[in-house]
Amino acid sequence: MVGIKDVARQAGVSVGTVSNVINRPEMVAEATRDRVQAVIERLGYVRQESARQLRAGRSRIIALLVLDMANPFFVDVASGAERAAREAGLGVMVCNSAQSPEEEADYLGLFAEHRVRGVLVTPADVTGANLEGFRRHDIPFVFVDREVPSADGCSVSVDDIEGGALAGRHLIAQGHRSVVYVSGPMLLPQCQDRRTGLLGAFAEDGLPEEAMVHIEAERLDVASGRDAGARLLGISPRPTAVFCANDLLALGVLQALFAAGVSVPGEVALVGYDDIEFAAAAAVPLTSVRQPAFRMGRTAAELLIEETGDEAAAHQHRRIVLQPELVVRDSTFASRAGA
Repeated sequence: MVGIKDVARQAGVSVGTVSNVINRPEMVAEATRDRVQAVIERLGYVRQESARQLRAGRSRIIALLVLDMANPFFVDVASGAERAAREAGLGVMVCNSAQSPEEEADYLGLFAEHRVRGVLVTPADVTGANLEGFRRHDIPFVFVDREVPSADGCSVSVDDIEGGALAGRHLIAQGHRSVVYVSGPMLLPQCQDRRTGLLGAFAEDGLPEEAMVHIEAERLDVASGRDAGARLLGISPRPTAVFCANDLLALGVLQALFAAGVSVPGEVALVGYDDIEFAAAAAVPLTSVRQPAFRMGRTAAELLIEETGDEAAAHQHRRIVLQPELVVRDSTFASRAGA
């Protein structure tokens, strides 16, 4: 680990000067301050705010960084992680990247600064650059709701290709031959995989790829779902079914269809993904592909605790893939699909 003495030596100043640059920059001449800051950035030094705690032993805090805490799916993930951590005598710091790579980078810097025990993360930066930079701090992390792209860490995810296929097979079995797929940003692997699964179900039934119309929403939230619903209403002829990459999008689409007087499921069937609590409580109870969110969070935390515990030397990185489940409700039941 890079320490304050390393910075002082490289910058040719005293440890006290480095401390002043970090804590009381107004006390240091501008040229000296700039030189020290340049060395700090080059060496990747971060303040160890938790140094006193770490001198007594390892940190008791696990960090959880999710894409959107407004999404009840991630609330359930956090609940599972918190339960496993509490049983191990640890605490969880929950942070929200808001689907922003920039905010994700800021939080990862904060975690390094406080020397957390480990990090559970659903990456917002699909390039992986943020986490590659984070690796140098030697803090273990586990991917949640995403497969780790290498053998350098653990991950807990759901088979989203199968989840998309479950939605597609169900809609095809109901007689639908034209489906709109409403996704979030297609940079997200989950959105890609759910689309792949839907098209796989089409192929199984001999339907052409053109039977799917793709609407890419800006975000995975209700407002983006309403916007997608408005775009759907402009399609002619209108497809008879919609599959959304998450339930929040589906609820937004449902609101747009309801406002336009379009019957669900009479005119358009609707399937969501995640099976959040609000799915069953919607005006038209929503058919959804259930992810075991609580189990996902708990399992990820258990892997991280194992990797950072007394038996860490025996830990082996694992990729755990959980299976989704289709929950059928009124939004696709007895819909009047065309042949």
